[in-house]
Amino acid sequence: MNPPGETAAAAAIEACLASGGADWRRVAPGEWGLRADAAGWPLDVGLALRGGLLRAQAEVLAPGRSDPRELLRRNRRLVLVRFGQTRAGAVWIAGELPAAAVSAAEVDRLLGLLVQAADDVRSAAAQAQAASARRRA
Repeated sequence: MNPPGETAAAAAIEACLASGGADWRRVAPGEWGLRADAAGWPLDVGLALRGGLLRAQAEVLAPGRSDPRELLRRNRRLVLVRFGQTRAGAVWIAGELPAAAVSAAEVDRLLGLLVQAADDVRSAAAQAQAASARRRA
């Protein structure tokens, strides 16, 4: 049994995903997977609706590919989403919406902000890696 509001939220999430053009699938009740492009390679986003929140998250970079201080600076400018790191150093991005605020437009906004932020960080990491390679050459 879904808590009040989560059935309507799930319908709004699926409406957004169906109209978005990206590959997606329902993984389980209240959970979806989405594949988007971020800086030229796939970004696998997980969505979960539980406990009154819609949570979206994705691994952005492997360990050792980012400066933690730069991620903190980026977090200060972001809306609805934020970066975090695992103990191993992998960079993840996550965002949340209250289930009561979930509409197709708000899910689209959340996913757009999440993918754009991931794209920005991946692009910056690729540029830094290219600059480092040029300096060594």
